[in-house]
Amino acid sequence: MEILVVGTGAREHALVRALSLDPAVTALHAAPGNPGIGALATLHAVDQLDGGAVATLATSLGVDLVVVGPEAPLVAGVADAVRAAGIPVFGPSAAGARLEGSKAFAKEVMAAAGVPTAEPRVATTLAEAEAGLDAFGAPYVVKDDGLAAGKGVVVTSDRAEALAHAAACLDKPGGRIVIEDYLDGPEVSLFVLCDGTDVVPLVPAQDFKRAYDGDAGPNTGGMGAYSPLPWAPAGLVEEVVETVARPTVAEMARRGTPFSGVLYCGLAMTSKGMRVVEFNARFGDPETQVVLARLATPLAGVLMASATGTLAALPPLRWRDEAAVTVVVAAHGYPADVRSGDPITGIEQAEELPDVHVLHAGTALSTDATGTQQLVASGGRVLSVVGTGADLTAARAAAYAGVGRIALPGSHHRSDIAALAAGGE
Repeated sequence: MEILVVGTGAREHALVRALSLDPAVTALHAAPGNPGIGALATLHAVDQLDGGAVATLATSLGVDLVVVGPEAPLVAGVADAVRAAGIPVFGPSAAGARLEGSKAFAKEVMAAAGVPTAEPRVATTLAEAEAGLDAFGAPYVVKDDGLAAGKGVVVTSDRAEALAHAAACLDKPGGRIVIEDYLDGPEVSLFVLCDGTDVVPLVPAQDFKRAYDGDAGPNTGGMGAYSPLPWAPAGLVEEVVETVARPTVAEMARRGTPFSGVLYCGLAMTSKGMRVVEFNARFGDPETQVVLARLATPLAGVLMASATGTLAALPPLRWRDEAAVTVVVAAHGYPADVRSGDPITGIEQAEELPDVHVLHAGTALSTDATGTQQLVASGGRVLSVVGTGADLTAARAAAYAGVGRIALPGSHHRSDIAALAAGGE
């Protein structure tokens, strides 16, 4: 099987790494990829948002499967263009990706499907936003309706801060927000593979959205993740499949827009039971890094089954017993004013450690005056350092040992990823 992976981040590097370990995969391509992905796949300088260009590339390469990683290409209809060219593609259509592209649409689908979630109010004016904030009270939850790279949500007890975020979102062309009831309790991420009819869950993970230790600071795209979740209630995966994933996939099919790919279920384990915080239409980043580190079943056949409507015939997935922890190394200033161009060293030394691998996110190759190439930071989240071990304590130790060998001037990372869970909390 020859496969083309679309995207540039650590999620795509995790996918490419897993596919490279699959003996059924004979060739890997990425568009446009990154330097880390380039060590495992042939890179192609194609705009990942240009469906026609991606479809043309896939056709010219003669690949058997295209895997679309990020949300923006999915919302832009890249998967539709590839399907129209007659090539199987892992990832939903633009119509399906609306589950992530519009939070208001996702709430509408959840309501029709009877999915448990927070009560929402959609606002398109500041007056409607104020009314919504006052109706729910603090803590206030304000979400940009559209794609915001994981940074469109503000949860705060400060009404002025909530209103300022609402105003900034509404000030965009076609600005719309969703204000909703606050959901208490820890959050869980569960990826469910879909083929338009059937669903197959992966294992749960938890990510860390806030920038700093102790869940302080602003929301980010994610600063780390771990799996498994020793504290998760028994039967959680089955409950999500039956009350969230199956009803949602059935509702999307009823609307004539069958959903295939990954339904990312962001969940809150509240005092009143499990509730859906959000849907995404693709693998989450950084949760993918730990989930795929635990997957023992070869990945290519799993993705192909989703792409070709044959999940029902897929044997049960096999999982490694070991735990996985990923720690994100972020550039100076992230998530605000990110500094690019700082040199990165120590990745090779980190990967010399047992049970450690490093995935590139915001990296690039820079050539100096002597013609020497240097790996440099080119984005906010620069690297995902993944550690595995017999339990979360061992996996944490491996991940942080890897982080300790990497140097990036001005970088920062959280030191408490999975700490509470490893301590039995």
